[in-house]
Amino acid sequence: MKIVFMGTPEFAIPSLLGLIEKNYNILAIVTQPDKPRDRGKKVKYTPVKEIALKHNISVLQPLNLRDESLISHLRLLKPDIIIVIAYGKILPKEILKIPKSGCVNVHASLLPAYRGAAPINWAIINGEKKTGVTTMYMDTGLDTGDIILKKEIEISDDMTAGQLHDLLANLGKELLLKTLEDIKQNKVNRIAQDHSKESYAPMLTKDVGIINWNHSAKSIVNLVRGTNPWPGSYTFLKGKKMKIWKTSIYEVQDGSGKPGIILDYIKNLGWIVKTGKGLIAIEEIQMPSGKKMSVDSYIRGHDVNIGTVLGEGGC
Repeated sequence: MKIVFMGTPEFAIPSLLGLIEKNYNILAIVTQPDKPRDRGKKVKYTPVKEIALKHNISVLQPLNLRDESLISHLRLLKPDIIIVIAYGKILPKEILKIPKSGCVNVHASLLPAYRGAAPINWAIINGEKKTGVTTMYMDTGLDTGDIILKKEIEISDDMTAGQLHDLLANLGKELLLKTLEDIKQNKVNRIAQDHSKESYAPMLTKDVGIINWNHSAKSIVNLVRGTNPWPGSYTFLKGKKMKIWKTSIYEVQDGSGKPGIILDYIKNLGWIVKTGKGLIAIEEIQMPSGKKMSVDSYIRGHDVNIGTVLGEGGC
Protein backbone atom coordinates (compact mmCIF):
# COMPACT_ATOMS: atom_id res chain seq x y z
CA MET A 1 0.00 0.00 0.00
CA LYS A 2 1.51 3.31 -1.15
CA ILE A 3 0.93 6.13 1.33
CA VAL A 4 1.23 9.91 1.45
CA PHE A 5 1.26 11.04 5.09
CA MET A 6 0.03 14.52 6.06
CA GLY A 7 0.62 15.75 9.60
CA THR A 8 2.40 18.39 11.64
CA PRO A 9 2.54 18.19 15.48
CA GLU A 10 3.58 15.66 18.09
CA PHE A 11 0.17 13.99 18.01
CA ALA A 12 0.95 12.54 14.57
CA ILE A 13 4.31 11.03 15.57
CA PRO A 14 3.22 7.66 17.04
CA SER A 15 1.10 6.91 13.96
CA LEU A 16 3.91 7.88 11.60
CA LEU A 17 6.40 5.72 13.49
CA GLY A 18 3.88 2.88 13.48
CA LEU A 19 3.68 3.03 9.69
CA ILE A 20 7.47 3.06 9.43
CA GLU A 21 7.81 0.11 11.83
CA LYS A 22 5.28 -1.87 9.77
CA ASN A 23 7.29 -1.09 6.60
CA TYR A 24 4.51 0.73 4.81
CA ASN A 25 5.65 2.43 1.62
CA ILE A 26 5.52 6.13 2.52
CA LEU A 27 6.00 8.04 -0.72
CA ALA A 28 6.13 11.50 0.84
CA ILE A 29 5.25 13.47 3.93
CA VAL A 30 3.33 16.73 3.71
CA THR A 31 3.69 19.02 6.72
CA GLN A 32 3.19 22.69 7.55
CA PRO A 33 5.97 25.19 6.73
CA ASP A 34 8.65 25.66 9.39
CA LYS A 35 7.91 28.54 11.76
CA PRO A 36 9.69 30.37 14.57
CA ARG A 37 8.92 28.62 17.85
CA ASP A 38 9.49 29.26 21.54
CA ARG A 39 10.95 32.42 23.04
CA GLY A 40 14.08 32.52 20.92
CA LYS A 41 11.95 32.65 17.76
CA LYS A 42 14.40 30.29 16.11
CA VAL A 43 12.91 28.51 13.13
CA LYS A 44 12.39 24.84 13.98
CA TYR A 45 11.24 21.91 11.92
CA THR A 46 7.79 20.55 12.60
CA PRO A 47 7.86 17.34 14.69
CA VAL A 48 6.67 15.33 11.70
CA LYS A 49 9.40 16.76 9.47
CA GLU A 50 12.07 15.79 12.00
CA ILE A 51 10.92 12.16 11.87
CA ALA A 52 10.71 12.22 8.08
CA LEU A 53 14.29 13.47 7.73
CA LYS A 54 15.59 10.83 10.16
CA HIS A 55 14.05 8.15 7.96
CA ASN A 56 14.98 9.73 4.61
CA ILE A 57 11.39 10.31 3.54
CA SER A 58 10.64 13.08 1.05
CA VAL A 59 9.11 16.18 2.69
CA LEU A 60 6.69 18.64 1.10
CA GLN A 61 5.83 21.91 2.88
CA PRO A 62 3.35 23.84 0.74
CA LEU A 63 2.14 27.29 1.74
CA ASN A 64 -1.19 26.53 0.07
CA LEU A 65 -2.81 23.13 -0.42
CA ARG A 66 -4.46 24.42 -3.59
CA ASP A 67 -1.06 25.03 -5.16
CA GLU A 68 -1.18 23.39 -8.57
CA SER A 69 2.41 22.17 -8.38
CA LEU A 70 1.62 20.31 -5.14
CA ILE A 71 -1.53 18.75 -6.57
CA SER A 72 0.31 17.71 -9.74
CA HIS A 73 3.13 16.19 -7.69
CA LEU A 74 0.69 14.19 -5.55
CA ARG A 75 -1.05 12.93 -8.68
CA LEU A 76 2.28 11.76 -10.09
CA LEU A 77 3.00 9.86 -6.88
CA LYS A 78 -0.24 7.87 -7.32
CA PRO A 79 -0.77 7.03 -3.66
CA ASP A 80 -3.24 4.31 -2.73
CA ILE A 81 -4.22 6.30 0.32
CA ILE A 82 -3.52 9.65 1.98
CA ILE A 83 -3.39 9.60 5.78
CA VAL A 84 -4.07 12.89 7.54
CA ILE A 85 -3.37 13.44 11.24
CA ALA A 86 -3.50 16.94 12.72
CA TYR A 87 -2.20 18.52 9.53
CA GLY A 88 -3.80 21.85 10.36
CA LYS A 89 -5.82 22.64 7.24
CA ILE A 90 -8.86 21.24 5.44
CA LEU A 91 -7.96 19.35 2.27
CA PRO A 92 -9.41 20.66 -1.01
CA LYS A 93 -11.44 18.28 -3.14
CA GLU A 94 -8.64 18.18 -5.73
CA ILE A 95 -6.46 16.34 -3.20
CA LEU A 96 -9.29 14.26 -1.76
CA LYS A 97 -9.90 12.74 -5.19
CA ILE A 98 -6.29 11.63 -5.79
CA PRO A 99 -5.88 8.35 -3.82
CA LYS A 100 -7.93 5.40 -5.05
CA SER A 101 -8.64 4.23 -1.48
CA GLY A 102 -9.48 7.70 -0.23
CA CYS A 103 -8.10 10.04 2.39
CA VAL A 104 -8.24 8.75 5.97
CA ASN A 105 -8.12 10.98 9.04
CA VAL A 106 -7.27 10.09 12.63
CA HIS A 107 -9.21 12.45 14.92
CA ALA A 108 -8.85 12.73 18.70
CA SER A 109 -12.52 12.51 19.67
CA LEU A 110 -15.54 10.26 19.35
CA LEU A 111 -17.05 11.89 16.28
CA PRO A 112 -19.38 13.66 15.68
CA ALA A 113 -18.50 15.09 19.10
CA TYR A 114 -15.70 17.67 19.24
CA ARG A 115 -15.05 18.31 15.60
CA GLY A 116 -12.29 20.83 15.06
CA ALA A 117 -8.80 21.80 16.12
CA ALA A 118 -8.68 21.21 19.89
CA PRO A 119 -10.85 18.21 20.84
CA ILE A 120 -8.52 17.01 23.60
CA ASN A 121 -8.53 20.31 25.47
CA TRP A 122 -12.24 20.99 25.19
CA ALA A 123 -13.20 17.49 26.30
CA ILE A 124 -11.40 18.14 29.60
CA ILE A 125 -12.50 21.77 29.93
CA ASN A 126 -16.12 20.64 29.50
CA GLY A 127 -15.73 17.94 32.12
CA GLU A 128 -16.19 14.91 29.88
CA LYS A 129 -15.67 11.52 31.50
CA LYS A 130 -14.79 9.72 28.28
CA THR A 131 -13.36 10.46 24.86
CA GLY A 132 -11.44 8.50 22.26
CA VAL A 133 -10.16 8.34 18.71
CA THR A 134 -12.01 8.03 15.42
CA THR A 135 -10.73 7.08 11.98
CA MET A 136 -12.83 8.35 9.10
CA TYR A 137 -12.89 8.89 5.37
CA MET A 138 -12.41 12.58 4.68
CA ASP A 139 -14.75 14.81 2.73
CA THR A 140 -14.75 18.57 2.15
CA GLY A 141 -16.28 19.34 5.57
CA LEU A 142 -14.66 19.79 8.97
CA ASP A 143 -14.40 16.26 10.40
CA THR A 144 -17.72 15.29 8.80
CA GLY A 145 -16.76 12.17 6.80
CA ASP A 146 -17.93 8.59 7.21
CA ILE A 147 -16.60 6.81 10.30
CA ILE A 148 -14.41 3.71 9.90
CA LEU A 149 -13.47 2.82 13.50
CA LYS A 150 -13.78 4.31 16.99
CA LYS A 151 -12.12 3.46 20.28
CA GLU A 152 -13.09 4.95 23.64
CA ILE A 153 -11.10 5.67 26.80
CA GLU A 154 -11.97 7.17 30.18
CA ILE A 155 -10.74 10.57 31.32
CA SER A 156 -9.63 10.45 34.94
CA ASP A 157 -10.50 13.32 37.27
CA ASP A 158 -6.91 14.57 37.50
CA MET A 159 -5.81 13.98 33.90
CA THR A 160 -4.34 16.97 32.06
CA ALA A 161 -4.67 17.74 28.37
CA GLY A 162 -1.00 16.83 27.93
CA GLN A 163 -1.49 13.42 29.49
CA LEU A 164 -4.65 12.75 27.48
CA HIS A 165 -2.85 13.89 24.31
CA ASP A 166 -0.19 11.22 24.76
CA LEU A 167 -2.73 8.48 25.46
CA LEU A 168 -4.81 9.37 22.41
CA ALA A 169 -1.77 9.72 20.15
CA ASN A 170 -0.80 6.13 20.93
CA LEU A 171 -4.39 4.96 20.67
CA GLY A 172 -4.54 6.68 17.28
CA LYS A 173 -1.58 4.63 16.11
CA GLU A 174 -3.33 1.39 17.08
CA LEU A 175 -6.57 2.42 15.41
CA LEU A 176 -4.82 3.60 12.23
CA LEU A 177 -2.97 0.31 11.77
CA LYS A 178 -6.22 -1.62 12.31
CA THR A 179 -7.99 0.69 9.85
CA LEU A 180 -5.37 0.08 7.16
CA GLU A 181 -5.65 -3.68 7.63
CA ASP A 182 -9.43 -3.45 7.26
CA ILE A 183 -9.07 -1.36 4.11
CA LYS A 184 -6.58 -3.82 2.60
CA GLN A 185 -8.93 -6.71 3.34
CA ASN A 186 -12.01 -4.81 2.13
CA LYS A 187 -13.63 -5.17 5.57
CA VAL A 188 -14.56 -1.53 6.17
CA ASN A 189 -18.14 -0.78 7.18
CA ARG A 190 -18.60 2.93 6.54
CA ILE A 191 -20.91 4.64 9.02
CA ALA A 192 -22.34 8.07 8.23
CA GLN A 193 -22.06 10.56 11.08
CA ASP A 194 -25.19 11.69 12.88
CA HIS A 195 -24.83 15.42 12.33
CA SER A 196 -27.58 16.18 14.86
CA LYS A 197 -25.13 15.12 17.59
CA GLU A 198 -22.23 17.29 16.42
CA SER A 199 -20.23 19.55 18.71
CA TYR A 200 -17.16 21.66 18.07
CA ALA A 201 -13.73 22.18 19.59
CA PRO A 202 -12.37 25.47 18.24
CA MET A 203 -8.69 26.33 18.27
CA LEU A 204 -7.42 27.50 21.64
CA THR A 205 -6.21 31.03 22.22
CA LYS A 206 -4.31 32.34 25.23
CA ASP A 207 -7.44 34.12 26.44
CA VAL A 208 -9.18 30.78 26.98
CA GLY A 209 -6.99 30.25 30.03
CA ILE A 210 -8.07 33.28 32.06
CA ILE A 211 -9.86 32.17 35.23
CA ASN A 212 -13.25 33.63 36.08
CA TRP A 213 -13.55 33.17 39.81
CA ASN A 214 -17.34 33.45 39.61
CA HIS A 215 -17.39 30.05 37.92
CA SER A 216 -17.71 26.86 39.97
CA ALA A 217 -14.79 25.06 41.57
CA LYS A 218 -15.33 22.11 39.26
CA SER A 219 -15.26 24.22 36.08
CA ILE A 220 -12.09 26.05 37.19
CA VAL A 221 -10.28 22.81 38.01
CA ASN A 222 -11.31 21.46 34.59
CA LEU A 223 -10.05 24.63 32.89
CA VAL A 224 -6.66 24.29 34.59
CA ARG A 225 -6.42 20.64 33.50
CA GLY A 226 -7.64 21.32 29.97
CA THR A 227 -5.18 24.14 29.28
CA ASN A 228 -2.14 22.27 30.63
CA PRO A 229 0.42 22.45 29.02
CA TRP A 230 -0.88 25.10 26.58
CA PRO A 231 -1.92 27.86 26.83
CA GLY A 232 -2.06 27.49 30.61
CA SER A 233 -4.66 28.94 32.98
CA TYR A 234 -3.92 32.19 34.74
CA THR A 235 -5.15 34.86 37.11
CA PHE A 236 -3.55 37.92 38.70
CA LEU A 237 -1.85 38.12 42.09
CA LYS A 238 -1.26 41.69 43.28
CA GLY A 239 -1.48 42.86 39.67
CA LYS A 240 1.00 40.30 38.32
CA LYS A 241 -0.02 37.53 35.97
CA MET A 242 0.13 34.18 37.73
CA LYS A 243 -0.19 30.92 35.83
CA ILE A 244 -1.90 28.12 37.70
CA TRP A 245 -0.78 24.62 36.80
CA LYS A 246 -2.38 22.41 39.41
CA THR A 247 -5.56 22.70 41.42
CA SER A 248 -8.03 20.42 43.15
CA ILE A 249 -11.51 20.73 44.58
CA TYR A 250 -11.36 21.34 48.33
CA GLU A 251 -14.20 19.38 49.83
CA VAL A 252 -15.23 21.39 52.88
CA GLN A 253 -18.07 23.77 53.64
CA ASP A 254 -17.99 26.87 51.45
CA GLY A 255 -16.27 29.91 52.95
CA SER A 256 -17.39 33.52 53.08
CA GLY A 257 -16.13 36.37 50.95
CA LYS A 258 -16.04 37.25 47.28
CA PRO A 259 -14.99 34.76 44.58
CA GLY A 260 -11.21 34.73 44.17
CA ILE A 261 -10.42 35.43 47.82
CA ILE A 262 -7.68 33.38 49.48
CA LEU A 263 -9.35 31.95 52.57
CA ASP A 264 -6.51 29.87 53.94
CA TYR A 265 -3.11 28.33 53.35
CA ILE A 266 -2.56 24.65 54.12
CA LYS A 267 0.98 23.33 54.20
CA ASN A 268 1.70 20.61 51.61
CA LEU A 269 -1.47 21.57 49.76
CA GLY A 270 -1.61 25.27 48.94
CA TRP A 271 -3.99 28.23 48.98
CA ILE A 272 -7.67 27.60 49.58
CA VAL A 273 -9.65 29.92 47.30
CA LYS A 274 -13.36 30.65 47.11
CA THR A 275 -15.09 30.32 43.72
CA GLY A 276 -18.62 31.02 42.57
CA LYS A 277 -19.56 27.59 43.87
CA GLY A 278 -17.24 25.71 46.19
CA LEU A 279 -13.57 25.98 47.09
CA ILE A 280 -10.38 24.97 45.29
CA ALA A 281 -6.83 24.36 46.42
CA ILE A 282 -4.19 26.05 44.27
CA GLU A 283 -1.17 23.77 44.45
CA GLU A 284 1.28 24.76 41.69
CA ILE A 285 1.88 28.19 40.16
CA GLN A 286 4.28 30.14 37.95
CA MET A 287 5.00 33.86 38.16
CA PRO A 288 6.31 35.95 35.23
CA SER A 289 9.86 34.92 34.21
CA GLY A 290 9.86 32.29 36.94
CA LYS A 291 9.68 28.53 37.10
CA LYS A 292 6.76 26.33 38.01
CA MET A 293 6.71 25.81 41.75
CA SER A 294 4.48 24.67 44.56
CA VAL A 295 2.63 27.28 46.57
CA ASP A 296 4.64 26.00 49.55
CA SER A 297 7.87 27.01 47.78
CA TYR A 298 6.50 30.37 46.64
CA ILE A 299 5.38 31.62 50.03
CA ARG A 300 8.77 30.92 51.58
CA GLY A 301 10.00 34.03 49.79
CA HIS A 302 6.82 36.07 49.31
CA ASP A 303 4.15 37.49 51.59
CA VAL A 304 0.66 36.64 50.45
CA ASN A 305 -1.92 37.45 53.07
CA ILE A 306 -5.09 35.55 53.79
CA GLY A 307 -7.84 37.74 52.33
CA THR A 308 -5.90 38.59 49.16
CA VAL A 309 -8.26 38.52 46.19
CA LEU A 310 -6.97 36.86 43.03
CA GLY A 311 -7.83 38.38 39.68
CA GLU A 312 -7.76 41.98 40.88
CA GLY A 313 -5.40 44.43 39.21
CA GLY A 314 -5.15 42.43 35.99
CA CYS A 315 -5.12 43.97 32.58
